[in-house]
Amino acid sequence: MARLEWSDALALDLPLMDEIHIEFVDLLAAVDAAPDSRLIAAWQALVDHTDDHFAQEDRFMVSTRFASGNCHTTQHRVVLQVMREATAQAQQGDLNVLRVMAGELALWFPQHAQSMDAALALHLRRVGFDPSTGIVHAPGALPDGLIQGCGGASCSEPPEATHAHRQPAGVSA
Repeated sequence: MARLEWSDALALDLPLMDEIHIEFVDLLAAVDAAPDSRLIAAWQALVDHTDDHFAQEDRFMVSTRFASGNCHTTQHRVVLQVMREATAQAQQGDLNVLRVMAGELALWFPQHAQSMDAALALHLRRVGFDPSTGIVHAPGALPDGLIQGCGGASCSEPPEATHAHRQPAGVSA
């Protein structure tokens, strides 16, 4: 299994986000080290933490016009859904799914933290957002409208442009 350890490469220079990320890494390590008899409990602690962790970031995004429909929030929902599905499988006796999922999370998290979370942290610093109080100290720096996509130029296409029910060119509804 791929093991994840906290490093400066994961730091976002936003203490509250860094603290919750360190907790995630520690809980993931606890899953990795858990014997089968404690695996589901260790996994559930990780799921509960991740639910709170993602909800906190999602609140930060809503508070600072980083739209709730962006791909960052969508990724949070998908990861949590897969984690919960793994819980259900483990409760049916397939503990290996948790070990495999923990390995996948160890590979996924650095990319997520260094891209999506880094973009969010940069945005929060720009607007002077205090995560402890929820106060935006530079409201003039808030975007005029909701930020779509992940907040970066590479994925900021509005959601309606990628709507799943869009008709192919030349096909009428």
